[in-house]
This record gives sequence, structure tokens and C-alpha cells, in this order.
Amino acid sequence: MKQLALLLLALSAGFGTAAERSSSAKVSDGKPNILLIFADDLGWSDLACYGSKRFHTPHLDRLAKRGMRFTQAYAAAPICSASRAALLTGNSTARNGFEFVVKKESGYQKVPAPLLAPPFTIDLKLAQNTIPEALGAVGYRTGFFGKWHLNAHHKRYLGWSPTHGPRAQGFATATEDFGSHPYSYWGKGKKARAFVDLPEGEFPADGVTERAIRFLEEGGEEPFFLMVSHFFVHDPNHTRVRWLHDRQLRKLPEGTPRRKELAHYGAMVTTLDHHVGQLLAGLGRAGKADSTLVVFTSDNGGHPNYAGNAPLRGSKWNLYEGGVRVPFMARWPGVVKEGAVCDAPVWSPDLFPTFAEVAGAKAASAHDGVSIVPLLRDPKAGVPERAMVWHFPYYHPETRYGERIDEIGVDDGETSKTKPHSAIRVGDWKLLHFYEDGSNELYNLGGDLVEALDLAARNPTKTKALSKRLLKYLKEVEARLPTKNPAFGN
Repeated sequence: MKQLALLLLALSAGFGTAAERSSSAKVSDGKPNILLIFADDLGWSDLACYGSKRFHTPHLDRLAKRGMRFTQAYAAAPICSASRAALLTGNSTARNGFEFVVKKESGYQKVPAPLLAPPFTIDLKLAQNTIPEALGAVGYRTGFFGKWHLNAHHKRYLGWSPTHGPRAQGFATATEDFGSHPYSYWGKGKKARAFVDLPEGEFPADGVTERAIRFLEEGGEEPFFLMVSHFFVHDPNHTRVRWLHDRQLRKLPEGTPRRKELAHYGAMVTTLDHHVGQLLAGLGRAGKADSTLVVFTSDNGGHPNYAGNAPLRGSKWNLYEGGVRVPFMARWPGVVKEGAVCDAPVWSPDLFPTFAEVAGAKAASAHDGVSIVPLLRDPKAGVPERAMVWHFPYYHPETRYGERIDEIGVDDGETSKTKPHSAIRVGDWKLLHFYEDGSNELYNLGGDLVEALDLAARNPTKTKALSKRLLKYLKEVEARLPTKNPAFGN
């Protein structure tokens, strides 16, 4: 029976593949459709196509084979809301003045520390021009499903605001839904979290994915921009699918660190992959696969308790590579060569000018991204050398901060202390600047992906140049900086 179930699962995946390829639609008047699939907290090394040996991700691996996989792609922030704001506006977190996650209301962190972080930004400003607004202005049908997290929580955790939700920021079609993510059942008690005995290969229905597929099916001839913003793989780290959990647990040898947590996390990763496969199959059934640019990426690096992020140092919440380097893939039939790999550094603010160029729209207010269309056509084309700047003037965690370890390591399962800092990358050089003591760390990512060898003392000239460039940029964009905490030590 198990072999039969696996055979049926393989056949269903095959039918999905055929559906993806069945489209006969062509790009009309130079305006392709655009489908952006956005994961939550998915680490750079969580997918098999990015080297994972632990997790099963056949649909995303297939997407990589049929398109382009970027090896040095970055989120604009190591944390959710700030990253999403940067992607939609094409601006860095420093320029946006949006560097943390939204809260119910503005205020200051209550972390006993030498510096006082800026007050929380709780809404993406309506004056900010966004991707859907720019594309909607040139005739694109726009849709959003999934996690927004760009307004103060309205009525419930992550609730959309009627004044600052997706529909107020350019998405004509948008519906709230937690889908099958643990958010949909976690607060209902232990009974709701119990395993369900679905047949092997079956997953619970996911409202986010189903609504997105209906959006694809209901459209006419006009081009569309659809953003599917999954809640997976953000915690609660849990699956109710028994067969999936047990399969993942069997893959992890006895003695594997955090084995119990990884069994649930691996199931979360595979569930995300399954929903991406459903979405791509739906795109094919709608006859729109050949005329659609598909981009997949994540909002920040993985949670240290689950993803690990090895071989990268750090995690979500800090600016080492594990916090901001993310998977990034693009498929565009007839433009992107299948199986292509691009090693050029790119980041999420590049998506606004890229989509604008593809759609024939304007991205005048997107200042920090550049169009990567030349890279999509030729991964060796390169882009002009530019600086990518990350700005995180906050502390983390916000509770029990003093109990956390100071060292930010590699796959240690620890949520370490993160202090206010910024970072800049130019070429292979990356500098981190820490505000408590004004210190700098310098790494050459070309030979030190793990950020193990701090070259600041050995290369004072490069350290000074990058530090000066970073601080100049922050001043130019009027970045919000941490200030001395008058209450600390009193």
C-alpha cells in the first residue's frame, strides 16, 4: 500500500508537471503576467536545489531547473515587515524608515540596553508608491493573497487594516486567509493541534493557494500581477499531517540535534513546496504558464531554532549572511534559459524596477533597486557595481534579552543577542557596523562565505572606505539611528 501511495504521489506530481507545460498562451503586446511567490522565514539552504539533504522540495527544485537560480540573492531586511515594505517600494529599510515588525501601536522597545531604538513604524505609508500601484496604472490586474504584515494589527494578530491593507496599497483583489498554516488552528487548543490521518501524499486544503488559483482562472486577457505571500514556514513550527511528519522524522538519524523540531520544520518546508506546486499547476491549467514571469523568494533568513542556515552564519534578526541571504528563482519561458545559474548579487528591492521594465511601467520612487532583466536574459551580463545597505537599529529578542548568548554562530540552534547594527555590501566586500561601541567587522564573501575571518584590523583602508560609504548613505536617506538610552544604568 505504501508503494502504491508513493506511485500515486509521483503520478500526481507528473500531472502537475504536464499542466505547467500545457499552456499555449503567448506574451501579448510585450506585457507578460507576473507571479511573485513569497515565502516566510525560508532559509537559503532549506531547499534541495540549494543544497539541503534534509528536506523534500520537488516542485521548487523543478522551478529551479526550468528557470534561473540565483546564488547570491538577498532580502532587504532580516525581519518580516521591513523586508516586505522594501520589496514593494524598491527602497532600503533605511530609506523607508521601516526597519522592524509592525506592532499594535507605535512605541519604544523595552529592552534594558545602552541604546534606545527608534519607535516602531506601524504602517506602510500610503504615499509610498508600490509595485501593484505602478503596474495597475498600465493595465495590470492585481491580486494579493496571504501574509501582509504592513499595518498595525487590526482586530486580531496580523489583521488587515481597511486604511492600510493590501487594497489600500494597489491590490484590486485581496482576501484575508491563514490558509492551512498553524496560525489557523494554533490558538484553538491541543485538540486542534492533534495529528490528522490523511492518506500518504495528501495535504490539508490551503485557502491562500486556492484563492490564488481562482484569481488565475477568473482573469481575462489583461495581464496580471499576483503576489502569493505564504505564511509558511514561519512558526508555530508544527504540522498536523501525520504521514508527512513521520516521513521527515525517519529521514533524520537518531542523535540529530533538534530532531523533534526538525521533523515538524521539514514538514513545513515540504508543505510550502506542495502549495507552490499546486499554484504552478493552476497557472498551467489556466493557459498562462508560457506568458508568465514567475519569481520565488523569501522575506528573510531562517529561524535559528529550525532552519539552522548552515553554512551561513547568523539567522533571522541579524545581518550576517544567514539573516538576509535567501533563495531566489525566476522562470520566464522564452527569456530565461532553463537550468541557468546566476552568481551576481541581487536583492528584493530590485523586483520593483524589474517588474516595471517588464510591464512598461514607471518605478520613479524606487531608489535602491535596479532592474535585473539583463540578468534574466543572460546570467553573465552582470549589473553595475552598487552598494546594498541593510539597517537594523533594534535589539532582539525583546523579552529575556539578558539571558541570550552573545555570540552569533552557525547552526547552533540559538536565538542570540542581536544589537543595533547596519551593513553594506559592495562587490565581495561586506562590512557590519555596530552602534553600541562604533566597531566594524569586515568580511570578503568571495573566500569566506561563513563570515569567520574578520579582516577589519588587517585591512584598515577598506574598512574605513566602506564605513564612510555606509554612514554617508544613511545620512543621505535620513535613516533613523539608535540614540543613547537615558534610563540605562540608572
